[in-house]
Amino acid sequence: MRRTHGHALVAATAALTVVGGAWTAGAAMAAPESEAASAYAPGMLDALERDLGLETAEAVDLLETQARITEVTENLTESLGESYAGSWVENSENLTVAVTDAAEAAAVERSGAEAVVVDHSLDALDAWTADLDEVLAGVDGVPSYSVDVAANTIVVGVHEGAKAKAAKAIRKAGIPADAVTYRVTDEQPRTLIDVVGGNAYYINGTSRCSVGFAATGGFVTAGHCGNVGASTTSPSGTFRTSSFPGDDYGYVAVASGNNLVPGVNGYDGNTYAVTGHSVAPVGTTVCRSGSTTGWHCGTVQALNATVNYAQGSVHGLIRTSVCAEPGDSGGSLLAGNSAQGMTSGGSGNCSSGGTTYFQPVGEALSAAGVSLLTN
Repeated sequence: MRRTHGHALVAATAALTVVGGAWTAGAAMAAPESEAASAYAPGMLDALERDLGLETAEAVDLLETQARITEVTENLTESLGESYAGSWVENSENLTVAVTDAAEAAAVERSGAEAVVVDHSLDALDAWTADLDEVLAGVDGVPSYSVDVAANTIVVGVHEGAKAKAAKAIRKAGIPADAVTYRVTDEQPRTLIDVVGGNAYYINGTSRCSVGFAATGGFVTAGHCGNVGASTTSPSGTFRTSSFPGDDYGYVAVASGNNLVPGVNGYDGNTYAVTGHSVAPVGTTVCRSGSTTGWHCGTVQALNATVNYAQGSVHGLIRTSVCAEPGDSGGSLLAGNSAQGMTSGGSGNCSSGGTTYFQPVGEALSAAGVSLLTN
């Protein structure tokens, strides 16, 4: 890769500057610490302190900084077009954007980010990743694969002894060798449906899952929780959409009389507002709410990841370092107050750490033709 460096002081937006590579709000925009902290769930701030060692002021500054970075990233994704090769956050606040056309580096620098010139566009990497869905369909020992934007490659997770067979299948598909790397792992992702995550609801009177986010007329959740037509209680409703495997989203239309709240259970007796949804870049700090393990935080490791469960492959997931355990399935993933996705599954636990995958909330809302309820 070839890096080009942005200016030491660049105005990225009217209220955003970059000083020595760090993204900060202008002095006129700064809010008192207590006021800024009140915008976030206390449970989230506690989890950031526990998991990442951040004091309240540091956590609030990080969340607000990353919200601004996400906004800049979304603008660049659209303006760079086919040259865009992904973006990621380093040291929690330094945004790097990869491009395949060196001429576009200047546009990245003007936004305040660092530019990296690479060989493969994100469109190309995503297309080859989609090819893997067919290429690796019959290959055992491949629990997951996803694009590593910082390395500009597709990382294929393989169990011990499975690399050679996977590599042979990928070569036959004509995917460039320099676009694929392998990571030996013993992870075996599974869906997390045993106990509720977030607020509980019950499916067909036999199993439990968790509400993801309130939406028009109901809520979105994990698709593996129920098939179309399945009935729910607490709240009462019916699955109107469900996709699993392939995707892992579902939408439950609730019966009249249920009160839909645009928020997430903070596990401290309060419900905290959700202000919208976005696609946070790789490296962003995120937190998950679930009834088994409460609030836990980590970072986004990859977007558009594929994971191979025993029930089949699921594509387009958010891969994170946030831990989860059985029962957290369907729970809410947030970047600050912005909805990201619903817990799908993963490996590990919250004692030793783990990897968890999330279904993006935007896809679930779009498939159901509904809107996120926000405060």
